[in-house]
Amino acid sequence: MKAEREKRAAILTAEGEKQAMILTAEGKKESAVLEAEAQKRATILAAEAEKEKEIKEAEGKAAAIRAIHEATADGLRAIKEAGADESVIRLKSLEAFQAAANGQATKIIIPSEIQGIAALAKGITESVKEND
Repeated sequence: MKAEREKRAAILTAEGEKQAMILTAEGKKESAVLEAEAQKRATILAAEAEKEKEIKEAEGKAAAIRAIHEATADGLRAIKEAGADESVIRLKSLEAFQAAANGQATKIIIPSEIQGIAALAKGITESVKEND
C-alpha cells in the first residue's frame, strides 16, 4: 500500500510538473503574441503620425504659396488701379536690375532694352530737375 501511494504520488508529481510546463509555455506564447500586437499597433500609430505631420506641413506650404501669390496679385492690382503706365513699370524694372546687380553674382546678363530703360531714367531725372 505504501508503494502504491508512492507510485501515485510520483505520477501526480510528474503530471503536475507536466501541467506546469504546459502552462508556462502557453503563458510565454500569449505574452509573445500580445507583445507582437503591441509593436504592430505602435508602428501603425507612428506611421499615421508621420503621415499627418507631412500632410500638415504640405498644407502649410500650400497656404504660404497661396498667400504670396495673393499678395503679388494684390500688388499688381494696386499698380493697375493707380494708373501706372509703361514708364513706371520700366523704372521698377530698372530698380530690380539695380538690386540684382548689387548681389554677389559673378555674371550679370543685361537685357537688350537696358538702353531704353537708361534713357527713361535720364529723362525722369531731367524732368525732376526742371520741376525744381
